[in-house]
Amino acid sequence: MKKFITLGLIAMGIFGILNTGKAQVKIGYISADEIIVSMPEAAKVDTALNQFQQSLYQNAQDKQNAFNDAVARFYKDSATMNPSLKEVKRTELQKQVQELSGAEQQIQQQFEQKRQELSLPIQRRLQAAIQDVAKENGYTYVFPREALLVAPPGDDIAALVRKKLGIKAAAPKTTPTIPKK
Repeated sequence: MKKFITLGLIAMGIFGILNTGKAQVKIGYISADEIIVSMPEAAKVDTALNQFQQSLYQNAQDKQNAFNDAVARFYKDSATMNPSLKEVKRTELQKQVQELSGAEQQIQQQFEQKRQELSLPIQRRLQAAIQDVAKENGYTYVFPREALLVAPPGDDIAALVRKKLGIKAAAPKTTPTIPKK
């Protein structure tokens, strides 16, 4: 009989803990990309990134033009050069070709590094707002909307986060583009 009562009390305790745990879990979701697009500082970052990218490409174009000029001078002056000077000039031109061949990749790396640098404060501000909203409204978990197949509209915390960030209206929804391979 004592074993029966003990097992009953343990079962009731476990059942009570499970019910209490279920009542406290509140799950929300958000599309961080939509919020970021609607943040005013995101437009400034886009403008700065476009200017940076243009300057990178302009610098690469200037290097390409300088190389083309050097090749043209080499062909023009090569008839009057002695063989050792020709070899030195060819070696210099080959070095320039190697530098230019990796220019596109270097531009992409520099651009990506700058993008991460400029967008980090925005991402941190958004993350802090999401955490504050979740804490204030009792959300235990907040997932990215893109990771959910089905989600009730009431658990979308985007409006609460926009309010926390001081963003007046939602940005128009854009369809993400899938890169082609």
